[in-house]
Amino acid sequence: MRRWLILAITHVATLSLGFAAGIYALPILTAPPPPDAAAFASTEAEALYTGRFERRLEGSDFVHWGEGEVKVSRDRIAHIGRLSPGPDYKLYLAPRFAGTKDAFLAIKNKSRRIGDVKTFDGFLIAVPADVDVAAFNTVVIWCEAFDRFISAAEYRRPARAS
Repeated sequence: MRRWLILAITHVATLSLGFAAGIYALPILTAPPPPDAAAFASTEAEALYTGRFERRLEGSDFVHWGEGEVKVSRDRIAHIGRLSPGPDYKLYLAPRFAGTKDAFLAIKNKSRRIGDVKTFDGFLIAVPADVDVAAFNTVVIWCEAFDRFISAAEYRRPARAS
């Protein structure tokens, strides 16, 4: 009986580890190549705003993070840097900075989903024509499937009261 219990526990543990590794590895294996340097240069030239993903945000951790520069133009958002790989990443524009899961959930209904993030070594995502990037001030990367905060970058500072 003890032998069967040990076998069951080890098999369940191995299956669980394999499943977790698959969730982590699949987005890496299926990711398209990142945009080329010319596409980034074009967006950089048109950028109205610049922000930065910081790896050590309060809401990020060693598995969920982003780092690098964000360039925001009227029709595109470019990230020149790296994101931790994961499934079902979405890019949102938020009306104020949200550096944690709870902070983003509090404003998610006021935020605008822009598109899917499918590359982890930089991305270039088109902004829908009906979105005014000046009406927001933060780019947020969010994992929709697991309800996880990945990173955020403030690209426009709110006006300060005198």
